[in-house]
Amino acid sequence: MPPKFDPTDPETSALISLFQTIGLSGPKATDAARNPKNAASLKELIEQNDLKESGLTEKDGALIAGLAVSGAKLGLAERSYAARAIVDGRLKTTDQVTAAIKYLQSHEVPIQDEEFDAECGVGFTITSEEIDALVKQYAESANVSGWPDLSRFLGGLRTSGNLKWANPLEVKTAAEARFLELFGPKDTSKPAKPTKAPKEPKASTVNNEATTSTPIPEAATSVFDEGFLGKLHKPGENPQIDPKLREQHLKVTGGKVFTRFPPEPNGYLHIGHSKAIFVDFGYAAHHGGHCYLRYDDTNPEKEEKRYFDSILETVRWLGYEPWKITYSSDYFQQLYDLAVELIRRDKGYVCSCTADEIQRNRGDKGGARIACVHRTRPVEESLREFENMRDGHYRPGDCILRMKQDLEDGNPQMWDLPAYRILDAPHHRTGTKWKIYPLYDFAHCLVDSMENITHSLCTVEFIQSRTSYEWLCDAVGVYKPRQREFGRLSLQSTIMSKRKLAQLVDEGHVMDWDDPRLYTLVALRRRGVPPTAINSFVSGLGVSTAITNIQSARFDQSVREDLEKSASRLLMVLQPLKVTIENLPEDFVQTLEKPLHPKNAALGTSTIPFTRHLYIDRDDFRLEDSKDYFRLAPGKTVGLFSAPHPISYVAHKTDPATGEVTEVIVKLEDGTSGPVKKPKAFIQWVAVHAPSGSPVIVDETRIFYPLFKSDNPLAAKPDWKADISPHSMDIVKGAMVEIGFWKLAKQAFNQARLESQARTEKALREEDTSRGKDDDTPKVTSEQLVGKECVRFQGLRVAYFALDKDAKVASVDEAEDVVPGRRDGDFLVLNRIVTLKEDASKNG
Repeated sequence: MPPKFDPTDPETSALISLFQTIGLSGPKATDAARNPKNAASLKELIEQNDLKESGLTEKDGALIAGLAVSGAKLGLAERSYAARAIVDGRLKTTDQVTAAIKYLQSHEVPIQDEEFDAECGVGFTITSEEIDALVKQYAESANVSGWPDLSRFLGGLRTSGNLKWANPLEVKTAAEARFLELFGPKDTSKPAKPTKAPKEPKASTVNNEATTSTPIPEAATSVFDEGFLGKLHKPGENPQIDPKLREQHLKVTGGKVFTRFPPEPNGYLHIGHSKAIFVDFGYAAHHGGHCYLRYDDTNPEKEEKRYFDSILETVRWLGYEPWKITYSSDYFQQLYDLAVELIRRDKGYVCSCTADEIQRNRGDKGGARIACVHRTRPVEESLREFENMRDGHYRPGDCILRMKQDLEDGNPQMWDLPAYRILDAPHHRTGTKWKIYPLYDFAHCLVDSMENITHSLCTVEFIQSRTSYEWLCDAVGVYKPRQREFGRLSLQSTIMSKRKLAQLVDEGHVMDWDDPRLYTLVALRRRGVPPTAINSFVSGLGVSTAITNIQSARFDQSVREDLEKSASRLLMVLQPLKVTIENLPEDFVQTLEKPLHPKNAALGTSTIPFTRHLYIDRDDFRLEDSKDYFRLAPGKTVGLFSAPHPISYVAHKTDPATGEVTEVIVKLEDGTSGPVKKPKAFIQWVAVHAPSGSPVIVDETRIFYPLFKSDNPLAAKPDWKADISPHSMDIVKGAMVEIGFWKLAKQAFNQARLESQARTEKALREEDTSRGKDDDTPKVTSEQLVGKECVRFQGLRVAYFALDKDAKVASVDEAEDVVPGRRDGDFLVLNRIVTLKEDASKNG
């Protein structure tokens, strides 16, 4: 029997540490060390090629590990060649490494780089439009007669030279679309399962107007009927210490579901909160109930107005409308009265121990639990001392009110938790009226009770708190809501801690809390992520008791899928290179109309000029041609998206000082001087035409990369800040976009403004009805709900972009209907939202 794998063994531990130097995470490095033969091969590969200092990512490390196993039979020189191809970024996927191993099995060094690259798909890029065209072309020659031939058709496509390295899912989607055009809808032999009709949201009457609950994504409806959420109790089924409490509760609620989203206003919401918002608001809406937005404002030392405003604005931006907006401070008097009642029932006492003494007595420092010396204090004495606390006779830290729970219980949440503490700080709503403030474990469950919450939904870190939650409600004899816990949402490669986020901001690692490299919701909004993408991402994960730890790449994919359907396509060049068409006259202008989306005609069209002088992206031209390169080069012809004809290389000009290409001379293949050369690829371009304002010059294009180097920054040594990437943003100056940008920007902004005004007017009416017109609830205006980030588009073959809030664009900022175009003083700033999946290597 082989010896049991022991990661703590010195030799094994050294191997794991070595494997981590190539970017593998701790668990993956441990897995790589489990098989002695594979581990020895990987160790040899790392040491022979000095890969420890290569700065590899985790993905690169996984490719190296795969090469070590699958390429173990290669010669040392050939295997080293493949390893260097991974290090220099030529091989980026498992399929490419597999192809490289196959190629190197029949070729010895020295390797012909161009031939190797062609065989392994190095540098290959293709757009969805090009995939559609190639699928249609292949279908014309393929012998297919219906849907049963789809698998064979896909097999043929995958061996097609131009589609061999394309995204398989995109090829499959394009193939299915073509089959739908040719053969109609797929006829399945199995009968479709009956679908459950979605419940109509129940209407409530506010100010004599019928209002409906917050809408939730249609695809997510089943989430609330299945699994964790589907097993939750019905209103009234939660047991009570007194049956009359249940009767009173049902009389007030009418048997409806009542939930609440209770954030602390001491920071900005992050991506993890989006799941709680989705669950709290979505569950209530699905069952025709109501959801409160309740600010848990019990710590005036850390609360700021900007956080209150941002929370409400963010909830509404995500598409949810609170039934009522409340504050824990609304109930300070009732909470105080219940604290007095707790003491009277001999379930609470005033404790004057120091914080260190309390920890020691609770056994938090490893010792036995010891009852506090004040636990047997007479009730009247505790009442008197609590009153002294309220009246300011003590300073912060002198004493606290504690609950008298059960020290024999195995749950730490039953070891006489603190209920009230003294704070010498004015409260944003109550001023200096109160010197004492309730803590979470006291206030939370009691305010849930006062608001008749039916389902107190929270994340699993509060599961032990459920015992004290129920104990306290019973101890003071009030209605007892039922708390249930679901797994929280975490993203890899980032941090969620408010304290650590504050450090990033305060120490200048990021611009602010809304820096697009962060995963606060204000940062995602500024980056340009649509709220629909966030809701779709969360709903797609489902809801269970397991903690959801998701790779950020999966979130990015959800964003892409949303933008793929909704974002207009504009021609854009990130690094402009001048092109002159020699067989067109200087004053030639042709007006072209192009669709803004190939599959969504509702987005309309844009009108652009085509002239003698153009700009293409510098990456789309090279002087040294190769057989796997299909864009512009000496001897090559390339198509121009939406242009009438392709262009062919004629000559180029260079800077005498640097040798850099400054201009490319081409010929328009319009058939006037011989047969037209057919292009194998299409590229984007923008025309030079001053009368129409073409091209639109972008002052800054901000390209964001991950802020942290690893999937788990908290594991970094000596601390998490050591994992901060030294290069997480590029600023590109002088990118160019087609003039359709102005029309698109104005339409997007006006549409968002109209929708927001309607939503906000309705919200304000409901606020005034439910809270009173003189109340100090933060009022979010429609202007706050509309940001420049609503102007989103896909730069064709580049990435998805949105306007940044730093942009100054008069024709967008002005409310009146002005003629779009650049004005004096405009400063155009774009944020890259996310890369294109088919072109990620080019942009990353």
